[in-house]
Amino acid sequence: MAQQGRRASWVLLLVALGTDAWLVAPAGPAALSLRGSWRLSNGNGSLVLPGEVPGCAHTALLRQGLIQDPYYRFNDLAYRWISLDNWTYSREFQTPFDVSTWQKVSLIFEGVDTVAEIVVNNLTVGRTNNMFNRYSFDITDVIREVNAIQVQFLSAVWYAAEQSKNHHAYRVPPECPPPVQKGQCHVNFIRKEQCSFSWDWGPSFPTQGIWKDVRIEAYNLCQLIYFSAISRYEHNTQQWSLEIQSDFDLASSKPVDGLMTVSIPELQTLQAQTIQLCPGESSIALLINISKVYFRTVELVEDPIPGSPGLSFYFRINGFPIFMKGSNWIPADSFQDRVTSKMLKLLLWSAGDANMNMLRVWGGGVYEPDEFYDICDELGIMIWQDFMFACALYPTDQSYLDSVRAEITHQVKRLRSHPSIILWSGNNENEAAIASNWFSIPQAKMSIYSKDYVTLYIKNIREVVLSEDKSRPYIPSSPTNGWKTVEEGWLSQNPYDTHYGDTHYYNYLSDCWNWTTFPRTRFASEYGFQSWPSFSTLAKVSSEEDWSYTSNFSLHRQHHAKGNEEMLQQARLHFKLPRGTHLHDNFRHTIYLTQVMQAQCIKVQTEFYRRSQSEIINGEGRTMGALYWQLNDIWQGPSWASLEYGGKWKMLHYFARRFFSPVLPVAHEDEDVFYIYGVSDLHSDTELTLKISLFPWNSMEPACTMAKEGVTIKAGSAVAIYKEPIGELLKRCGNCTRQSCVVTFYLTGGGELSSPSNYYFLSSLKDAEGLQKPHLAVSVSQAQDHFRLILETTAVAPFVWLDAGDIPGTFSDNGFLLAEKKMTVLFHPWEGTSVAELNKSLSLTSLTDIS
Repeated sequence: MAQQGRRASWVLLLVALGTDAWLVAPAGPAALSLRGSWRLSNGNGSLVLPGEVPGCAHTALLRQGLIQDPYYRFNDLAYRWISLDNWTYSREFQTPFDVSTWQKVSLIFEGVDTVAEIVVNNLTVGRTNNMFNRYSFDITDVIREVNAIQVQFLSAVWYAAEQSKNHHAYRVPPECPPPVQKGQCHVNFIRKEQCSFSWDWGPSFPTQGIWKDVRIEAYNLCQLIYFSAISRYEHNTQQWSLEIQSDFDLASSKPVDGLMTVSIPELQTLQAQTIQLCPGESSIALLINISKVYFRTVELVEDPIPGSPGLSFYFRINGFPIFMKGSNWIPADSFQDRVTSKMLKLLLWSAGDANMNMLRVWGGGVYEPDEFYDICDELGIMIWQDFMFACALYPTDQSYLDSVRAEITHQVKRLRSHPSIILWSGNNENEAAIASNWFSIPQAKMSIYSKDYVTLYIKNIREVVLSEDKSRPYIPSSPTNGWKTVEEGWLSQNPYDTHYGDTHYYNYLSDCWNWTTFPRTRFASEYGFQSWPSFSTLAKVSSEEDWSYTSNFSLHRQHHAKGNEEMLQQARLHFKLPRGTHLHDNFRHTIYLTQVMQAQCIKVQTEFYRRSQSEIINGEGRTMGALYWQLNDIWQGPSWASLEYGGKWKMLHYFARRFFSPVLPVAHEDEDVFYIYGVSDLHSDTELTLKISLFPWNSMEPACTMAKEGVTIKAGSAVAIYKEPIGELLKRCGNCTRQSCVVTFYLTGGGELSSPSNYYFLSSLKDAEGLQKPHLAVSVSQAQDHFRLILETTAVAPFVWLDAGDIPGTFSDNGFLLAEKKMTVLFHPWEGTSVAELNKSLSLTSLTDIS
């Protein structure tokens, strides 16, 4: 998120350092990057191959053609041997500087995945056991002109099993994931990406490798490790201040005095402070007062609400209550070295393009690279940052806690300068796991796990966060009850209480078109439905024999128990399922139908949350956030994502662009009365005109059209703007019945202010009367960097889907209700293509094509 107002810049000058006298600091450190080509060998030496750093064993083997794409068909099972072996990275290097001229030489790893012994010139210089930590090893007395280095890995699977076995006092569940996930066990005993051992949307690939930067640094006196600037606003003095925080590694064995000067030329600000650095790592903070500039402020507001028990739960940004619209982020690939800058930009741009203002970085993945947060800062996407603990209980022996404290300290120091991050959260669903006793712990032993929970997330993680960053709120878990959880000793009896905090809600069996099944929560941080990715995405990792909904491949790829059946069960409530005789056509049509079902379900639920932001009904409401699960995919398979692996938009993502629109009319029924609410995210009141039409399914002309002028929607609110009994609405529209007509509506105002068109189905579409084959036709022409598609139809067509196949890009609209004879849609390719190529790849589908 960009700062509000002028953007400040600052320069840190360490101008004088010395022990007994003021001395001018020497030039910066000498550095040697060890990125690039290493040798990689397995445990018994039978495999020796080049291995790129950053990288991992799987991608090295793939790069040399020794394995297929790990995502192809059943290769997640076929390649388990890779994770069970012990791999070693090795290389030689020459030191490009005279070691004798430097006081200290350090070998620095920004990320090692995960358990390894580091050997330099046949001497062990250190060990690693935490994927999320930064490691610095002193090699001053070890380094020579010509050097050999080995990073000897131990299988994460075997290490986790051994750690669990050695934990004798009591079990720490869950021991293993459900069989349907085809995963590995005891992931909670290793500080590693938790979903790398499998999840209900992803495969098991417990990687080994040097996954981030590695380098050698030589320096005299001291070296800067972390630098951050955190803004504060003092309400009493009405003045901004910046806390400049710097961490140094001191090479000297004695304390060193110095002068730290901070200069902000744009604001004519210059401030100096004498400092003393102690041997080892030292932290220095300098507070400077500034004026004429504004920064992002964040408050998590938990206040009493008139007419409702409990407390609010919303974010106030720069003084404004903000309804959070967005999704949940998971790792973009099982192999982090395949996550490119281009991929991050594409996925995050897609989130912003869908009108999202928040993403929750989920706690079972990784802390994302700096570039991820840089992009979010730039796009104005706010980040709810989980720490990496999810759906499990964890050990609390001292060595584990020491590792966690180092991890949290490093990550907070690394990330705290990013204004996009507005919340730290201790874990994903672990408070709920204890409260609901997911792991069938005997009641007599529950106190052990409750104590461990408080020890880990409160006495350690929270303590570190509050010490390193007082500029953001911290919550111990998601879901949680906020202050009520605190009052209950940090473990609430019911973390899903709709009167407090945030909630996660999944219900695959009830009718998702029935809004009364949804919790009227303060903040919906997880909810969702599965769908399958497009055929073009699946075709890359499957063969022709796999192209059936009941094939071994389709069953293998589904990691959520009964997931394939639940999708069809939900779709069957409102749509006719494919019944054709051609197996491959049925598969394609079923994929399409799962995406229709998912998009429509989440549309109904999200619109419910958005219209609940200003209401209290039966003590519930004032919903101020809707983050559906999930944004992106880790591989090609069925999941809750709206973006497929590689970034292709599912139908849900096009729906999200509409249902997260800044101004939106949403409709629902309550006891046979039809309501339309006007929802606005704007910071000022707006006066608009509401236009409503009812279209018969068998006609391209509306049965009736109405306009209501002078509709006022207050800033940041949701208000009822239309109300009429269904019977009276149908009566005024001639021969319309629930089954024969569909309602469309939109808001329009002066200038460019308007909403997307919305619709409301008065019956299930399997019961619709008059639906006809639309005989869709399209003509394509090129217009500079995009393509213009002119669609023509002979009948009203629901869920019109344009698919460009393997040509990456986005449409200006998709998955829409087509009620015009002619409509123009733009296609924006992400890579160069032509009219001929697009015509060849393009396909059109609507609901009545399913048979």
